[in-house]
Amino acid sequence: MSIGTAVSLPRVILDTNILISAVGFGRKPRELLNAALKNQIRVIISPTLLAELEDVIHKKFPAMSEDFSSLSKQIKKSFKIVRPKETINVLKDTEDNRVLEAAIEGNCDYIITGDKEVLNLGSFRGIKIITAEKFLKSNRL
Repeated sequence: MSIGTAVSLPRVILDTNILISAVGFGRKPRELLNAALKNQIRVIISPTLLAELEDVIHKKFPAMSEDFSSLSKQIKKSFKIVRPKETINVLKDTEDNRVLEAAIEGNCDYIITGDKEVLNLGSFRGIKIITAEKFLKSNRL
């Protein structure tokens, strides 16, 4: 196996807040999204998380809808879509539990988020939960 193949890439969930920040505000979340689109990391997403992302963009950031439409096509092409079988209810926010479900189903190494409640878990079933900045530093991206 050669270095840099999809098999050796870190498998991550980019929480909705990271993807919205990547589209609308740039900085570290944009670096993560660019790394995903360049196949430097393997991003996992579920149909539920994609629907949540679309909903938030259209309701809270309508000016970003056109940019998101293009990104949505790239996400569907570049990200691995999983359909979680397990229901998890360890966090107050239902959407945050859907992130955990997708991470478990996708056999992820990391959940990358800016959500304090999710970050406070630290890890979940062996999946590290960290910020975009910490992930970029620890993986030298």
